[in-house]
Amino acid sequence: MGEYVRLTPAGKGRLKGLCPFHKEKSPSFQVDTEQGYFYCFGCKAGGDVFSFVQRTENLSFGDALRKLAEKAGVQVEAKYGERSSRDLYDVNAFALGYFREHLGGPALDYLRRRGLSDATTEAFELGYAPDGWDGLLKHARTRGVSERQLLDAGLLTENPESGRVYDRFRGRVMFPIRDHLGRLVGFGGRVLDDSKPKYLNTPETEAFKKGELLYGLDKARTHFKEGAAEVVVVEGYMDVITMHQHGLTSAVASLGTALTAEHATLLERLGAQSIVLLFDRDEAGLKATLSGLDQVLGAKFRVRATSVPSGKDPADALLAGDEAELRRALRSGLDEVHYRVQAAVEAHGLDTPEGKRRVLMSLLPRMQNLDPLDEIAGAMRAAACELLGIREEALLEWIGSKAKRRTLTDTHLAGMSSGRSEEDRELALLRQLLVDPSLLAKLDGTTAWRNEAVRKVMLAARGAQSPDDILDVFRGQPEEQLLIRLMFEGRDAGTIGRANSEQYEQKVGAYAAAAVDDIQVTLSIDSMRAEVDLLKKQVAGAAPAEQLGMLRQIQELQRAIEAENRGRRSLA
Repeated sequence: MGEYVRLTPAGKGRLKGLCPFHKEKSPSFQVDTEQGYFYCFGCKAGGDVFSFVQRTENLSFGDALRKLAEKAGVQVEAKYGERSSRDLYDVNAFALGYFREHLGGPALDYLRRRGLSDATTEAFELGYAPDGWDGLLKHARTRGVSERQLLDAGLLTENPESGRVYDRFRGRVMFPIRDHLGRLVGFGGRVLDDSKPKYLNTPETEAFKKGELLYGLDKARTHFKEGAAEVVVVEGYMDVITMHQHGLTSAVASLGTALTAEHATLLERLGAQSIVLLFDRDEAGLKATLSGLDQVLGAKFRVRATSVPSGKDPADALLAGDEAELRRALRSGLDEVHYRVQAAVEAHGLDTPEGKRRVLMSLLPRMQNLDPLDEIAGAMRAAACELLGIREEALLEWIGSKAKRRTLTDTHLAGMSSGRSEEDRELALLRQLLVDPSLLAKLDGTTAWRNEAVRKVMLAARGAQSPDDILDVFRGQPEEQLLIRLMFEGRDAGTIGRANSEQYEQKVGAYAAAAVDDIQVTLSIDSMRAEVDLLKKQVAGAAPAEQLGMLRQIQELQRAIEAENRGRRSLA
């Protein structure tokens, strides 16, 4: 386990470190060296060395067993009749030897024309499948490798009508494909001319599952461990190889599929933190890529999409000497967070409440994950708040409500506005009531609460004897976290000692009572001022007969406001 986690002593027979299965800053992962098991007090993962290897390397139990057996120098034998992925690895290794022996002539000339050095060709084990129907099959028969083994490994194709079998790869440059552990699971083959299909991969086998594989990851993963947290995903094998040759060693390629949740899980375990999608597409294509990004992938990484400005693919750009341009492209690109927010704004606009409502609704699926480890959802909420002028607390409250899809009206949206002095005062009032619930009796019960959470708590608080009584009503509800925060803010006694605690509580109670009076007066004044402002706006467009009545209402409200202020001054 120490090969994956930096472990330090934590008592007799115990070691501790940062958990490899979730992000954390303080070590909660512990290993009991005497009992032989691990446990994380943060994410609750635990088990023995076999389950540890299974989780960290994304392996089945059998493959974890074999990996540990190899490390320990123990021979593991399969039971009679048991099929093993190990057989496929061995057959693929046999085929690779055959392909490597035939690399020369036009195939090697092609690789050199594409700018690959002989050292790079050797490092990536490139080969060539001769143009013929049964070259590999004949070679296998002389070496004791059966037709059945080649079929299982996807190296032969069978004609369903005649039953004839023949080599799957013919007249192609061969790219061996290894999984993240370096095991040879299959091949990709490219023709030297313009015939179709241009690329051909091993079909799905027990070892080759293209939705879980990334070409070049076995080499790129070593750089994750060295501190490079960004992986660059390109479209082709030659792009990966050429970029590695030029020192861009974090490049990998998917095998003709979009990035999947399985890819995301694997990259996260290997330490990748951000992803750059480098494709030879125009901006519209890059936007479509970001728009269709797998939700799991987007939740785990910061993702950008970019392309080489010349329109070339990465391999051709490097061959043409455009390395500086390619490196600039890797530093730029469309960021998923800002792209999604900007796309929503362009589609719906911010000039009307309806437009703002539609923007929020379109962003909801990607920003509703409240897991603090989902940095993308958090960044998207922050960007939305900045653009729409709403408070993050209000946005979180709305996201946490069960009826959010039905209740986002223009009124709710206006209530989220960052200019919310009235709602701030409502929260301040609630904070004081949590100090002493009996103060609720001081309210006249006619206040129309703007903050939905405050309204719910005010209803539930009637008859409560203590803050805990109120909190019990909201256990497990979105309002619970708000109440806990307000309780801490309202009762922060600092470093007051035990001898003075009773006096402190008396002072807090007296302050709370006075604060309730003051806040209630302020809320009343704010409400009347808002009504005055509304009437002033309506006067200009009203009929002469109505204007007189409105002006009288304004005068009455202004006198009431002044009376409230005089009462406040006399109390002070």
